[in-house]
Amino acid sequence: MSRIDQAGSDKPLNRCAWAGNDLLYRHYHDTEWGVPLHDSRSLFEFLILEGAQAGLSWITILRKRENYRIAFDDFDPANIARFDEGKIASLLKNPGIVRNRLKVAATVTNAQKFLEVQENFGSFDSFIWRFVDGKPKQNNWHSLKDIPASTPESDAMSKELKQRGFKFVGSTICYALMQATGMVNDHTTDCYRHKELR
Repeated sequence: MSRIDQAGSDKPLNRCAWAGNDLLYRHYHDTEWGVPLHDSRSLFEFLILEGAQAGLSWITILRKRENYRIAFDDFDPANIARFDEGKIASLLKNPGIVRNRLKVAATVTNAQKFLEVQENFGSFDSFIWRFVDGKPKQNNWHSLKDIPASTPESDAMSKELKQRGFKFVGSTICYALMQATGMVNDHTTDCYRHKELR
């Protein structure tokens, strides 16, 4: 299924190669990935989902996303921060999410640390966007193989998040977060979204 361009032509639009033919993946690519995001709760959602993805494919997480929203109170950090061992044990029986004890426990820890950051910086948004000086970094990658797995900015983000007690926030995870939330424009130059998001 091709997206119709603004001129009304039915010529298929070029997308980043990773979007493939999966309709869920394409919709995510076309509407969310790389769009600058400044809602703290949505940023928290991506932080958790990117951590959950570690060792798995992103499409696996996308397919479980609605289950995550139900299981984790629509990513309300104040609620998640109060999850106890009993709640964690029940989540580990939920087939709709990644049932990894470390990842589930990390979600609770990260919610607690998220609230601390909000208190210290006014919002998680203002804290996290500092790593790109508050504006998206515009890259010009020609193909997927050109795109790095991490950068000095993601290294710095990872280091500070770890110092603040966050879990599952390695530099590669942080860079994936930056890509997803539009801190960097990593659509390849042949992708129609690259120009739209410049």
